[in-house]
Amino acid sequence: MDFNTIGTFIICIILLFILGKIFILPLKNILKLVFNSILGGLLIYLINIIGMNFGFHIGLNLLTSVLVGILGIPGAILLVILKVIIRLNDIKK
Repeated sequence: MDFNTIGTFIICIILLFILGKIFILPLKNILKLVFNSILGGLLIYLINIIGMNFGFHIGLNLLTSVLVGILGIPGAILLVILKVIIRLNDIKK
């Protein structure tokens, strides 16, 4: 092997390392969002199980689970408050 081939291999390895560093950070953030969304979905499911006794239900979909995944417990509280406000408006009509 000549020096040009060895130099090309070294440059390619360095470029792969740099590209790996660039793409690993967004991938970690996406995986964290997916994990938190799954936990958010489980939290909404738990709220629905407890709320079943009171006739209370929050729709479990991608938007609500991502909202709880991003905001955490305050996001779940926000959904509960919004649901209560909507139910109060329906009762008034």
